[in-house]
Amino acid sequence: MHQPSDAGATAGTYLPGFGNHVSTEAVPGALPIGRNSPQRPAFGLYTEQLSGTAFTAPRHENRRSWLYRLRPTAEHPPYTRYAGAARFAPGTGDAPLAPNRLRWDPVAACAPGTDWLDGITTMLANRDPADLEGVALHVYAADTDMDRVFMDADGELLFVPQAGRLDVVTELGRLVIAPGQIALVPRGVRFRVALPDGTARGYVVENHGGLFRLPDLGPIGANGLANARDFETPVAWFEDHDEPTQVVQKFMGSLWTTTLDHSPLDVVAWHGNLAPWRYDLARFNTIGSVSFDHPDPSIFTLLTSPSDVPGRANADFVIFPPRWMVAEDTFRPPWFHRNIMSEAMGLITGAYDAKAEGFAPGGISLHNLMAGHGPDLASWTGASNADLKPHKIDGAMAFMVESCWPYKPTSYALDHAQLDYDAVWADFPKAKLP
Repeated sequence: MHQPSDAGATAGTYLPGFGNHVSTEAVPGALPIGRNSPQRPAFGLYTEQLSGTAFTAPRHENRRSWLYRLRPTAEHPPYTRYAGAARFAPGTGDAPLAPNRLRWDPVAACAPGTDWLDGITTMLANRDPADLEGVALHVYAADTDMDRVFMDADGELLFVPQAGRLDVVTELGRLVIAPGQIALVPRGVRFRVALPDGTARGYVVENHGGLFRLPDLGPIGANGLANARDFETPVAWFEDHDEPTQVVQKFMGSLWTTTLDHSPLDVVAWHGNLAPWRYDLARFNTIGSVSFDHPDPSIFTLLTSPSDVPGRANADFVIFPPRWMVAEDTFRPPWFHRNIMSEAMGLITGAYDAKAEGFAPGGISLHNLMAGHGPDLASWTGASNADLKPHKIDGAMAFMVESCWPYKPTSYALDHAQLDYDAVWADFPKAKLP
């Protein structure tokens, strides 16, 4: 199983902490001291504030950064519709949403010459991005480095590699992530993706709602789950390229493009608390039962995007990492249940303990609100008859994106779903009463 590492990092490349106020400069003297917007910034740089929340958001929720760049981002020609990425964020149509459980095999290999942007396929989405609510789940498969730049105005993007590393080159610094790590690029930050291993595939979670944050720990106490110190923010890094660069922007669910005469990845210095970050999933401190019963999966929440109803998330990013199972007189895998929340799952590596077959790394399953689901017959039989000695679930990493909004599969997803998923719950024996 993946262990904590510094893959792609060198000393001084990353700064630790989640949501910290960072100050960083790639050129000494580029960052103003004691003020945000001096009359004449050093070296003739341009000052720009990037706001991830409203100006008047409470101080503890306010996220923004001040950027000092070679050119202002306001300098660009008009955008026109982008014809590529044919399966990225297509409309889901007006057909009624069926309550059926669905599952998908891993995404197919991409056509040669496909970069990360054109290799994205949208599988599930809920809400309109214009509502500033909801979440979408995409998959990607790529074999070519991007030579253009992308920006998502609809939401922040959480990268979950499943095979192959990603070098995510952003305005605010560079993030290298491998399977077993995740990275987030805030809404509105421009970036491109290179493939150090030549090919890559995985998942992208697009959050249209409140920014992802660490969940409150409540009775758990001050420590546990994802610890803030393990998140890494890149230091300032910039390009000074005066050559044509295509910029593609996602805005209100559609893709638009323009061409600049320079690279927009030109932020020489910045400070603030809205920034990209990466995190190693092996550093998640798993909490579990040491007496009896399988706890609710909320104990595996790594990130949360709250809704306007306390305790009901717009989106929770939940992981199921290696862990010890020791509960006595307990059905240890996830139990049968129906949920007011809707659950989209992915598998990074290994096997999920509630599905014996059919759910492969790179695949997806969907159980919308109140859909009955749980272990398949083989998993139920094995867990019901298991010798309950301490057992470690190892070599596996699954994740779930749980949302209070029902997911609607795209037309592409509906056309490529497994046709026999319901059969995993067939032929359960009837209980025998005395």
